[in-house]
Amino acid sequence: MSQLQAILKYQETDKKLYKLERDLAGSEERKEYLKLKKFLESAPEKLEALEVKATALTAEAESLEKKYAQVEATLSDFENLEELVKGGADISFYRKKAQAKVDQLKKIRAEITALTAVIKETDAEYKKLKKQVISAQKQYPEVSEKYKAVKSAQESERKAIENELTTLSAEVSPELLKKYLTKRKEKIFPVVGELYSGRCPFCSMEPPLVAKSKLGEGIDCDNCHRIIFGE
Repeated sequence: MSQLQAILKYQETDKKLYKLERDLAGSEERKEYLKLKKFLESAPEKLEALEVKATALTAEAESLEKKYAQVEATLSDFENLEELVKGGADISFYRKKAQAKVDQLKKIRAEITALTAVIKETDAEYKKLKKQVISAQKQYPEVSEKYKAVKSAQESERKAIENELTTLSAEVSPELLKKYLTKRKEKIFPVVGELYSGRCPFCSMEPPLVAKSKLGEGIDCDNCHRIIFGE
């Protein structure tokens, strides 16, 4: 048996395994399982990030409150404005200074209000995510079991195909089989084909002249990266 015939026979059996894998990958049970698993794996990091954000925002808000109190305290300097005026002070100067402090207080208060709103939003987001995590943790065992059941249902068929592939692999050269399995892991399927009208049977690309002398051993198609054979 030629290497082309041997690898094509191997591929024909492998096609059944490929179908099993595709069926499992496309099952709703697997999709739901992976979705839940991914969420639970990423949730702790997201919760921690929200906690760090809330802590930083709270510290910033406290700092602004202190700043507000300090600026507010300086307004007491203007309580005796009449006495300052009687003493010959320029009232317009002190009025401008007092107004500047009032404007500064308004700005700080606006920043505190905006910051408080962000803190509330962050807290709500944290609580919502926490509830989702608790719900997902409750669902996970059932979803996991459903996926395992679907996977287990095809196990006997999978093993039978794998045993058949082991037997067939004895007819294929180790180098060719290694190349085949590497491409198979890269989600390329079918992996091997015979030239049709001098072109790749999968993408219709004509192999370069320098590679045609090696077609009997099988070469990689420069376009679709499958293994192609020819005379």
